[in-house]
Amino acid sequence: MAGITGIVLAAGAGTRAGGPKALRVDADGTPWISLAVDALRSVTHDVIVVLGAAPDAPVPVGVRVVIAAEWERGMSASLRAGLEAVPPGDGTLVTLVDLPGMPASVVERIVEGAWPGVLRQAVYGGRPGHPVLIGRDHVRWAAESLDGDRGARAYLLEHGVDEVECGDLWDGADVDLPPSR
Repeated sequence: MAGITGIVLAAGAGTRAGGPKALRVDADGTPWISLAVDALRSVTHDVIVVLGAAPDAPVPVGVRVVIAAEWERGMSASLRAGLEAVPPGDGTLVTLVDLPGMPASVVERIVEGAWPGVLRQAVYGGRPGHPVLIGRDHVRWAAESLDGDRGARAYLLEHGVDEVECGDLWDGADVDLPPSR
């Protein structure tokens, strides 16, 4: 599918994690935002990072930053801000900043053979996860459906999301704990 804009959601305060995950780094010092951006860049022509609680978090060169003004309202506000920044005619591939182990192979599997109207979600042993591909025919409608501290799962299910098993590539685990000292 041509015309895919990547979105990295990194707006939250990370209360369970001891602070904004947008500021976290891997054991070797690589920012989690950079890891997510690198994975998305394997299949996208543009990447947006949505920030909120840490609006000055460093992002890689060439990445667009969108500030979710109402990030405190939860994931829906952050996702909506990102979806509204997707250029008309593009689909989007959405991931979270707290998935520092996500390999590019997962991203590539999700977009393989995609078409403009597709909705796809990575699943790990049948458990829904990220990334999520929202085809261009759905971007605006998905944005309008968002509410509260939830993502787009209800919209995806209502519109026949194709769940793509990726458990053979990775475990899909997010990191919600504070960094070990």
